[in-house]
Amino acid sequence: MSASVTARRIAATVLAAGAVVSVVALPASAHDNDRNRHPRVEISAVRADSPGWDTRTNRSLNGEWVAITNNDRRAVNLNGWTLRGEDGNRYRFGNVRLAGRATVRIHTGIGRDTRTDLYQDRRNYVWNDRSDTATLRDGRGRTVDTESWGRGHHRR
Repeated sequence: MSASVTARRIAATVLAAGAVVSVVALPASAHDNDRNRHPRVEISAVRADSPGWDTRTNRSLNGEWVAITNNDRRAVNLNGWTLRGEDGNRYRFGNVRLAGRATVRIHTGIGRDTRTDLYQDRRNYVWNDRSDTATLRDGRGRTVDTESWGRGHHRR
């Protein structure tokens, strides 16, 4: 066997092995980059019907809330993100930093914002008790998560 035939066989084997390695490694690296670009933030719970009678007192209004959870290890700045209902009521997040593995509740009524509780400062209910959809969008307007309940909707 000549040296050129042996060299071609070795080159073909190396190229074939390289192709197999790149096919196996590509999906894993593409997935890692996607995870790093888009932190996993979700609507983790909704209490659309505050406990007791709907009296529109601040206590009753604050019994209505949506919980947002950051499932990633890194913090996420929610500045410019929005939480919206089907009827168009919208809450825009200010300069809120949601720590890694943390949850914040967005209450309907009036209150003092903390790390774990934010307030929309509204005097009327936002979420429909029977049927509604909460939509969380990032600062670019892309839908991050939705949660629906009631007639015509299926829970996630």
